[in-house]
Amino acid sequence: MPAFHQQVTAHSSFQPAWWLPGPHLQTLWSPFFRVPAQLERQRERLWLEDGDFLDLDWHGPHEADRPLVLVLHGLTGSSASHYVLGLQQELAARRWASVALNWRGCSGEPNRLPRGYHSGVSEDLAATIAHLRACRPLAPLYAVGYSLGGNVLLKHLGETGLDCGLQGAVAVSVPYRLDQCADRIALGFSRVYQAHFMREMVAYVKTKRQLFTHQGQSEHLSALDRLGTLDGMRTFWDFDGRVTAPLHGFDDAHDYYRRASSRYYLGGIRIPTLLIQSADDPFVFRHSLPEAQELSATTRMELHARGGHVGFVEGSPRKPAFYLERRIPDWLDSCRQAGTMASSGT
Repeated sequence: MPAFHQQVTAHSSFQPAWWLPGPHLQTLWSPFFRVPAQLERQRERLWLEDGDFLDLDWHGPHEADRPLVLVLHGLTGSSASHYVLGLQQELAARRWASVALNWRGCSGEPNRLPRGYHSGVSEDLAATIAHLRACRPLAPLYAVGYSLGGNVLLKHLGETGLDCGLQGAVAVSVPYRLDQCADRIALGFSRVYQAHFMREMVAYVKTKRQLFTHQGQSEHLSALDRLGTLDGMRTFWDFDGRVTAPLHGFDDAHDYYRRASSRYYLGGIRIPTLLIQSADDPFVFRHSLPEAQELSATTRMELHARGGHVGFVEGSPRKPAFYLERRIPDWLDSCRQAGTMASSGT
């Protein structure tokens, strides 16, 4: 039996920035004040079997056998999100390659179908992993997911076990129970985040309606028109019940949340996986986090008292530092070394 008490720990090297007290400042500082890394990246378009596409942004060394990390952004983010750029920059400094996935419609160009992406879209992740393994069959492949991207990643790992196509994974600030997180983000100051997400998601659906009208895509337009009015959407329950569920084959919001929440898949994970979470995450109730006995033997959780949602900022106001961009590459490298030792029999 696994030693469950050792599976949930806090990494002592994270010291939250004293000048960012509270979860909201930790959450908001980087998106608003961080200077984004300037990277030269190569974009690749991956065509999917249903005729839609995903855009991939590559960075780092091109050697066939260099370790490769797939980076998955969160809700309404993209490969241009600051945490994605920062991680890709740090990985390249260590001579690791990386590729940032843009979920459907997130790369700056609307996707071609009425459907989009959601928190359980593990089939798109599986297609991406298969593509990367075909492109670089000699490269050890890892994945890092943030928030929604972390939820999709963990769901995929639990669904596929040893057939996941990865050697290791990290998931950060995951909404393990989507129903409970939809409730949490509707409380207190977190309603500010909810309002932002609603504006972004509703605006995107309206943009696609205009695009399909302009292109004469009557069948696609009809699919969006059947959703009805987009007015009055204030909560995730509203949006997911009226838009996400019907567009993606779920009965309703309850069905979507039940089938897409990664907490229900954690026991099936069979590769080394690190979960990094903050107890003060303003998107996630503490009781929404998995208990130690729910984690597989290959999974470890770092649960920090502070850090916000995809925050984990440390350092000084003049020289801020980013724990995730230090910790994640360190852990992936240790994972790679352990895998190398195991394969050599040492």
